[in-house]
Amino acid sequence: MPTYFAAQSHLPPPDAPLHAAIVPDGNGRWAVAQGLPRAAGHRAGVDAVRRCVRAAPALGIGTLTIDALSSDNWKRPRAEVVSILGCIAEFLLGEVAGHRAEGVRVTVIGRRDRLPDDVRRVIEAAESATAAGTALHLRLAVDYSSREAILAAARSGAATPVTVSAALGADGLPARSVPDLDLIVRTGGEVRLGDFLLWECAYAELVFVRTPWPEFGAEDLAAAVAEYGRRERRFGGLSAHGTRAEVRR
Repeated sequence: MPTYFAAQSHLPPPDAPLHAAIVPDGNGRWAVAQGLPRAAGHRAGVDAVRRCVRAAPALGIGTLTIDALSSDNWKRPRAEVVSILGCIAEFLLGEVAGHRAEGVRVTVIGRRDRLPDDVRRVIEAAESATAAGTALHLRLAVDYSSREAILAAARSGAATPVTVSAALGADGLPARSVPDLDLIVRTGGEVRLGDFLLWECAYAELVFVRTPWPEFGAEDLAAAVAEYGRRERRFGGLSAHGTRAEVRR
C-alpha cells in the first residue's frame, strides 16, 4: 500500500518564520521559447531552486516547499519524466554537502513506491545527511498529489480535521513539526493551484507571477514575500477595522 507524506500543523505565532511554497511553472515553455528542448528548461530550473534556497532564510522563510514532480506529471512523455527525476537526483547529490554546512534540512514529501530505486536512495541519503539542519527546512514534493494524500488519510480512519492533519503528517514527522502554509507562489503566468498542498493552503496568501521558473530568482522571491507582507490575514476573523485586531507578520 502506498505511503504518503504530506503536511499540516497548526497556526504559528505571528512572529514565526514563514512557510512558503512554490509551484515552479514555465520550464518547458521557457525552453521552447529559447529554441531548446524542454529538458533544458528543467535543468535551468534547478538553478532557480538553488537561488531561492540561498535567499530564503534572509527573507524570514523557515520552511520552503517546492513542487518538484506532481503525480499528474507521470502523464508526460517518459523521457521528460526521466529528465525531471534526474534533475531532482542531481540537485540532491550536488547540494547535500552545502546544505549540511549551511544548516538546510532537506525532506521529501509524496509517494516513494513509484520512484526508481536510485532516486529513492538519493532522497534517503540527503534526508539523513541534512537531518540536523535548522536554518531552513527545504521540502521537495516528488510524486505528490494532495488529493491522494487526503484520501489516504481519510481511509486510515482519520475523520476529523485534527486527526486528518495528524494522519497527513509532515515528511514522516509529527503533524506539528511543519508550520501552516503562509505563502504560495506560482511562476509562469498560470493562475491556479493544481493538486498541490490543498489542505495546507486554506489560509495561505497566493501570489502569481508571469516570470518563468528558470528566470525566477532571489529578487522575485523577495518581491513575493513583500507582497505577502502587504496582505491582511484574518483567518476567518475580522480586520483591524472590525472587532478583532488585524493579524500580520
